[in-house]
Amino acid sequence: MTGSRIAAIIGKDLREFSRNRFFVFITLLVLVAYVAVFWFLPDSVDETVRIGVSNTVLNTDVGGVTESGTAGFALEIYASEEELQTAVEEGRDGIVAGIAFPPDFLASTAAGETPTVRLLIPAGLPPEIQLLLEGAVSEIAFGIAGVAPPVDPITKAVVLGTDRAGNQISLREQMLPMILIMVLMVETFALSSLIAVEVQQRTVVAILATPVRIVDFLAAKGIFGVGLALSEVVLLGLLIGAFAVNAPAVFVILLLGAVLVTGFGMIAGSYGRDFMGTLLVSMLFMIPLMIPAFGALFPGSSPTWVKVLPTYGLVEALIDVTADGESWSQIAPSLLLLAAWGLAAFAAGAFILKRRVATL
Repeated sequence: MTGSRIAAIIGKDLREFSRNRFFVFITLLVLVAYVAVFWFLPDSVDETVRIGVSNTVLNTDVGGVTESGTAGFALEIYASEEELQTAVEEGRDGIVAGIAFPPDFLASTAAGETPTVRLLIPAGLPPEIQLLLEGAVSEIAFGIAGVAPPVDPITKAVVLGTDRAGNQISLREQMLPMILIMVLMVETFALSSLIAVEVQQRTVVAILATPVRIVDFLAAKGIFGVGLALSEVVLLGLLIGAFAVNAPAVFVILLLGAVLVTGFGMIAGSYGRDFMGTLLVSMLFMIPLMIPAFGALFPGSSPTWVKVLPTYGLVEALIDVTADGESWSQIAPSLLLLAAWGLAAFAAGAFILKRRVATL
């Protein structure tokens, strides 16, 4: 009997959702738009910094740099400084900056003089690229003059966070968790709106006047919310290839994510007074929950306050599985964090919705 009561409420919610043209349209639009955006994003990363050089003196190996370049550092040779300047201004051949050696660079450097080397740097170039160019010119000068630097310390790089040197994540891979989370967020708003309408129109009072218990009502809302969010995000995941690596792990991650957003959807629906009020409350949850996904677009370690957000484990687990191919044991900490947040949000949502219904 309990199962039939829950199924009846879920069936009612499905009919209400299908009759709401706005939610149906938004759901279809989101699927089509996100799939199109995802497949148009670049799927590769070029880790080589391309530098233009004029009046080249690099006909031999000088300071570890040749005409072909070195690891992560490629050179494009131009016949004159004017041609190099035009290439830098137009971004031709993918070069980001240029080094214009004077015609007497070799002779002046060998004679111990200090020639002037022009660095052609476009506006907005990151300062680290300019430092790279200055260091390259110094190394070339030392190599030609046969003079070693006064101090040559031993350096050891200690990478904080995930080291992606030589294994960069493409923009498409970076956007994958964001797209999946955004779909989950849309369904959070859909569930909260359905709950808010039932509360404001006192439909829930009529439902509870039947043999349906409050436990049945809450269970039905939870199952409907999880099923709605999970079905759409799984469909999107299939269309964008999210299940290409370790599909069971990806499914579990998305299931826990659906539980998480369902809890927040019940909270938002409990406090929503009308469409705009429900939208505002939903946005108060959606914006912070999106921060870890945006953080995945930038390299480096996330600050502590981002790591405590509920969706941090969701983003980390998705990236670890889809981009790095990590195993169950490796993503276990992220899964446990996500599961804890999901259960806490779901329990809080059920409790708040129960209290809201009790006041009607």
